[in-house]
Amino acid sequence: MPKPSRALGRYTPVPRAIWTGSISFGLVNVPVRMYSAIAENDLRFHLIHEPDGGRIGYQKICKSEGEPVPDEEIVKGFEFEPDEFVVLEDEDFEAARTEGVKTIELSDFVPYDEIDPIYFERTYFLGPQEGGEKVYALLREAMEQTGLAALGKFVMRDRQHLGCLRVREGALTLEKMFFHDEIRPLDEIAPGKVKVAKTELEMATALIEQFTGEFDPTKYDDTYREALCGVIRAKRKGKSVTAPAPETEEEPADLMAALRASVEAAKRSRGGSVRAKRPPARAKRKKKAAAKKS
Repeated sequence: MPKPSRALGRYTPVPRAIWTGSISFGLVNVPVRMYSAIAENDLRFHLIHEPDGGRIGYQKICKSEGEPVPDEEIVKGFEFEPDEFVVLEDEDFEAARTEGVKTIELSDFVPYDEIDPIYFERTYFLGPQEGGEKVYALLREAMEQTGLAALGKFVMRDRQHLGCLRVREGALTLEKMFFHDEIRPLDEIAPGKVKVAKTELEMATALIEQFTGEFDPTKYDDTYREALCGVIRAKRKGKSVTAPAPETEEEPADLMAALRASVEAAKRSRGGSVRAKRPPARAKRKKKAAAKKS
């Protein structure tokens, strides 16, 4: 049986554990295996030599000698001062591993919705190791009952990470997080105080409410990837491809006109002027915020 095409199809390989260790909270250890939760559908392109179709290769060149360097002569060095490097061996990295080498050490349990999403870097699934199903299920059900997420640190690929453990569809999920000092400040990006007209704010709010609803990830597809796949198939068959003419739209004279036109267009696309209901989560957040103020 031929294997599914990896070129333009949505090929998903069999999950393979990329990290093996345990979750530790108190004196309890949960042996787990880590799997990547994401199978990205990126199109992979190669650089090729147009006259003969040969692939372009890369060499590791020593900038001092201008010659290729074999892998066995390459070491890792940290630039402590300009042109002053401290070379580290494998045992040096091992010496720095003081905690979390094979353990996700849970230190805090917090409400998940209090964590700013900017800290999340990548998602992993955690499955039980053989024989660890019972203690895995115990932690999962305890977290489901409390409704809390867990925070802890772990080491993977010679670097320590902050992680958020949560339950998703009956399985433990680990969100690899950035540390707080990795988040850039917004001082030079966020605008200062800008006066906004009340009528413009009301119209902008009305426009937002026209698009308000429940989160449904199946509504969103990578249409650019699909179009690019169509272009690749057409060129493979020798067909010519022509880019469509860019769309030109006449811009409204001012901001208020743009807002009003946008609201009317949204009403027509949704079949009337009935506004979508607020999601329950938003209503709960508003109620919670009001309770804190009182």
